Amino acid sequence: YFSWLWPLFVAMAAAAMLLGLHEFWMLAKRPTIKPDMAIGFIGAVSLFVGFCFDAPGKDPQLLLLTLIVFVIAVLALEMLRGAPFDKMLASAGATVLGALYVVLLGGHLVAVRMLDNQRLAAHLLFFFFLVIMGSDTGAYYAGRTFGKHKLAPKVSPGKTWEGAVGGMLASLLMAVLAHYWFFPELSLKAALPLAAAMNVLGVVGDLTESALKRGAGAKDAAQILPGHGGLLDRLDSLLFNAPLIYYFARVYFP
Repeated sequence: YFSWLWPLFVAMAAAAMLLGLHEFWMLAKRPTIKPDMAIGFIGAVSLFVGFCFDAPGKDPQLLLLTLIVFVIAVLALEMLRGAPFDKMLASAGATVLGALYVVLLGGHLVAVRMLDNQRLAAHLLFFFFLVIMGSDTGAYYAGRTFGKHKLAPKVSPGKTWEGAVGGMLASLLMAVLAHYWFFPELSLKAALPLAAAMNVLGVVGDLTESALKRGAGAKDAAQILPGHGGLLDRLDSLLFNAPLIYYFARVYFP
């Protein structure tokens, strides 16, 4: 079934990152910053294609060269665009940061599929999404039911320590479930610390995206998902965890 699973996964990942990147640049435009979306998308697509062929593992020099050329191109085009030069630093920074935040981080998830054992790759990705969704769900309901102590009131007033604990417990529960359900190759000694680390990174990613929205004066990244805001609001914890799951896979399943 991998003949249709992987192309579908890559297509969905590409669409999600494309929309997420667009939302990021729309956020940047709110405080009158003007990212160069044309060169930004070209750089983002180049990075994504590299991840499709596992550039971090098979050709890291090519990935680094792509980043170098992208940064030089963004700066050069901002210079050639001309005045107002007082906006150049913010515009170039937003262009580059968008591609790095969404595609450089998120692209690692696409590269996981390049593991030699395709079945293990599929199971690891299923584990990844199961833990992420479990953490988000556990945090939401625990925070809604028991939440009293604010986690980061200046960044995200709705987040509570009780919700964070609920998310952590749900993450660990999902890791145990995955081990006994479909992923015995991932021992509990590895699965539980991995799930805990994913939960912590997920919280950091969530708060970071909330801070970016606050900086742009926006409540949500967009309004394409009724009741959930934008796609970037759904990707925040996933993006911070994508490099973790990739490099874990490289070490644990060499």
